[in-house]
Amino acid sequence: MTDDAGTDVPKDAGTIVNRAAGALHRRPRLRLTLLLTAPLTWLVIAYIGSLAVLFLSAFWTTDPFTSDVVKTWTTDNFRALFTTDVYRRVALRSVGVALAVTLLCVVIAFPVAFFTARVARPRWRPLLVVAILTPLWASYLVKAYAWRVMLAEGGPLDWALRPLGLSGPGYGLTATVIVLTYLWLPYMILPIHAGLERVPDSLLDASADLGARSWRTFRTVLLPLVLPSVAAGSVFTFSLSLGDYIAVQIVGGKSQLIGNLVYSNITLDLPMAAALGTVPVVVIVLYLLAVRRTGALNSL
Repeated sequence: MTDDAGTDVPKDAGTIVNRAAGALHRRPRLRLTLLLTAPLTWLVIAYIGSLAVLFLSAFWTTDPFTSDVVKTWTTDNFRALFTTDVYRRVALRSVGVALAVTLLCVVIAFPVAFFTARVARPRWRPLLVVAILTPLWASYLVKAYAWRVMLAEGGPLDWALRPLGLSGPGYGLTATVIVLTYLWLPYMILPIHAGLERVPDSLLDASADLGARSWRTFRTVLLPLVLPSVAAGSVFTFSLSLGDYIAVQIVGGKSQLIGNLVYSNITLDLPMAAALGTVPVVVIVLYLLAVRRTGALNSL
């Protein structure tokens, strides 16, 4: 028995390969298991394993003199999270910023997605989607520093608002919300665009034939159908905003979010940084559980 290159192949080897192929063909579950074993193993080791180490190290402590990690089981770090005022305020501020960014993304993304999915001509829609995706091709730092220049005192935003007797927000929480909204807006537009494309025209026509005006059609027909897509987009905008710390350092001024506390403690007090890192993880898990009730996770 020879292969395609003319090399002799033992007859027993060919028989074993044929039997293995036949066994896999007759057992689709076994074939699926073998295909998923490698990626699932990597997921467990690299992702779930790292989360397990994070939670475990949050129960350790640090030597106050040497800053070395002491692997002694204690709940002092989590007690400090709930009893220290600065940690509570920063955690609430982080959740508030993430919610504000998500809300702004919804308000801006819905009319943009409605135009790209329902108003624009079909031949222009792919080009509009590409235009929405184009900012994602640019570097995160380039976009953040560009906004730093625009938001600076005496910068382009101040110059544009000066004739109206107004001034830019400067650096702070407002600037952080603006920059994060710009950064994550495409992640909200695309799910809403996909959801609006799936809405049958017959439903909107039926609503108009029954005498419903535009606002009522939007509120009673369109919004309930697109709500899972809005929730799906909010998963991205909320989680990305909650864990971000680079934009805060660039345009946040003296403001701090939970990511900044994790970054500042990671070299001085690793267990405390791990405990702080569990806060966005827990918040995002609770958020996902709430979004799951809308059916949005089925469209991700």
